[in-house]
Amino acid sequence: MGTSEEPSGAEQMFGDFAPALVDLTDAVLFGQVWERRELSPRDRSLVTVASLVTSGSTEQLAHHLGRAKDNGVSERELVEVITHLAFYAGWPKAMSAMAVAKNLFRAN
Repeated sequence: MGTSEEPSGAEQMFGDFAPALVDLTDAVLFGQVWERRELSPRDRSLVTVASLVTSGSTEQLAHHLGRAKDNGVSERELVEVITHLAFYAGWPKAMSAMAVAKNLFRAN
């Protein structure tokens, strides 16, 4: 799905294995939800990163940390968000999230 020539991340991961999930991800989540004007893309990124950290969903975190940077959130701010969440989400979740952030930010 999509108008770009490069397949979306969802399509690359699941292709014809789960086409309905790919379509919902591309059309609804990133097409409709992320495009709503009530929150800026920067704010949506902060909310999403916080949600992923607090739920321990580190598999999705690398993508959304990169997206947050694209939406104007600095690496320093993202490290601070994860540090702050250690006290609300739990130390192990924050440590796992920080490992993802370090691997992503040090690779660039």
